[in-house]
Amino acid sequence: MKKLLVILSVLALAALAACGGNNGGNSETSGSENEETKLVVGASNVPHAEILEKAQPLLEEKGITLEIERFQDYILPNKTLANGELDANYFQTVPYMDLQMEENENYDFVNAGGIHIEPIGVYSQEYENLDALPKGAEIIMSNSVSDHGRMLSLLEAKGLITIEEGIDPTDAQVEDIAENPKELEFTTNVEASLLPQIYKQGEGDAVMINTNYAIDAGLNPQEDAIALEGSDSPYVNVITVNKGDEDNEAVQTLVEVLRSEDIQTFIKEEYDGAVVPVNE
Repeated sequence: MKKLLVILSVLALAALAACGGNNGGNSETSGSENEETKLVVGASNVPHAEILEKAQPLLEEKGITLEIERFQDYILPNKTLANGELDANYFQTVPYMDLQMEENENYDFVNAGGIHIEPIGVYSQEYENLDALPKGAEIIMSNSVSDHGRMLSLLEAKGLITIEEGIDPTDAQVEDIAENPKELEFTTNVEASLLPQIYKQGEGDAVMINTNYAIDAGLNPQEDAIALEGSDSPYVNVITVNKGDEDNEAVQTLVEVLRSEDIQTFIKEEYDGAVVPVNE
């Protein structure tokens, strides 16, 4: 009889434990249903991460927690996106993205939406405008091949060089220059992030610097550049995702918020024309 009572007691406790387990599971399920969506986005410090920070509370209102991973170069954001550590990145133009995919067979990215343009500028410690550059002047550019066509197009638009006819400006390289009246010399082996330092050290006669690095180094493109790319530049900075994720609802909401009036106004006021918002 005592054995029977013990057995019944054990069975009763087991039943209670089972009921308690079920209640805990329902609570966890309920909690998970209320969890916010999390997006991890990689970005350059300036202006990308700053713009994303401004968007964080707007995304929070829509149930999306935005985590920002900051990068100092142009290589790691794509490597980290490709290996799944990021949901998206925000730092590059479509030509750069396309080149990266050509050079890395494991990259399969798509543009989820354009956000802004950063006009590239020409900076010089010695000369006040491009016309003042002497014959044989050294022009220092980044080692990012995808930027060369963009930079050369700026110099062509300013009348310093002529690119060979039939060459797509996006793909133009130094060897594609057909006319170079000032016999400009081009140095193209400098990491993009080091260009502001090169400029401040007075190296070269002119240095062509991406706006994000210029601003991050305390330069004001509107005031410090002796020439600046037009705001009609086709080199739009985009939200980049792995193929298939462009239809993700959270990613679409991110793009929508970054194109909102609040964020566009912030970009215009914060960067005073050095960064230009777009809607496509």
